[in-house]
Amino acid sequence: MKKSVKIEKSVTKRSLSLFNKTLWSYYSSNKRSMPWREITTPYFIIVSEIMLQQTQVHRVIPKFNSFMAHFPDWSSLAKASVKDVLQQWSGLGYNRRALYLKRIAEIVVSDPEYLFLQFSNNAPAPATYYEKLIDLPGIGPNTAGSILAFAFNIPELFIETNIRSVFIHSFFAGVKKKIHDEDIFPLIGKTIDNANPREWYWALMDYGSYLKSTSVNPSRKSAHHVKQKSFKGSNRELRSKILSLVMNKSLTQARIVSELSKPPFNSSQIEMNIEALAKEGFIKKVGKGYEIA
Repeated sequence: MKKSVKIEKSVTKRSLSLFNKTLWSYYSSNKRSMPWREITTPYFIIVSEIMLQQTQVHRVIPKFNSFMAHFPDWSSLAKASVKDVLQQWSGLGYNRRALYLKRIAEIVVSDPEYLFLQFSNNAPAPATYYEKLIDLPGIGPNTAGSILAFAFNIPELFIETNIRSVFIHSFFAGVKKKIHDEDIFPLIGKTIDNANPREWYWALMDYGSYLKSTSVNPSRKSAHHVKQKSFKGSNRELRSKILSLVMNKSLTQARIVSELSKPPFNSSQIEMNIEALAKEGFIKKVGKGYEIA
């Protein structure tokens, strides 16, 4: 059983005040420019938040701009083919996220309970937002919290890697044990700007990004820190290769296996992934061949 580091009880009002002063001071001089900070509609925020899952900001920005040029709203994304969405997503990796976004769009335009994501006058009370969000594909508790903060300026607590870095650096510097999120959440609650949570979280993320770029990344002390596995030779690479092969032409399973069956990938692994991609809705079998769904 893990041992939590219950440090929040020893935190003083003065240290909390100093923390926020440092945070806002950094942000006032180093605020980063991002398209989803200029336009904070639910559509912009949800697309950006799902793109940012496991992907760095500098890689997301050009893809986000291109994606928005092709699919400027929920309706255009809902009507788009899986092929078109995957083509615009190409290069970001973790392609399942692209399907999540398309499915979310289909739900938003067809289910009246999600009118609040279109700024409808018939929007439900804010208390219902969270549960509705986590029911959507690809949206967990932290992503739901970030959407509430950035799209609606609601002071919902959530955590991600940059936020972890800031709090570990500021309050757990001398702690040797791994820091769990449950140790950090009370501090987020004590310091959050309830009047302006959107910009407060932006400040946290910008400061956290800065801290991670200097000397030792503070988030390495987190119990939730996981070093990302190499894409080369991974199952993710194989799935990407299969999708690329059938993006513009129909290929039989035997042809796909023939094209990709070389180290580190073998035929059984390729066949297993073809089956999985079909089951997940990425590809479909038409006649004897497979193509993008």
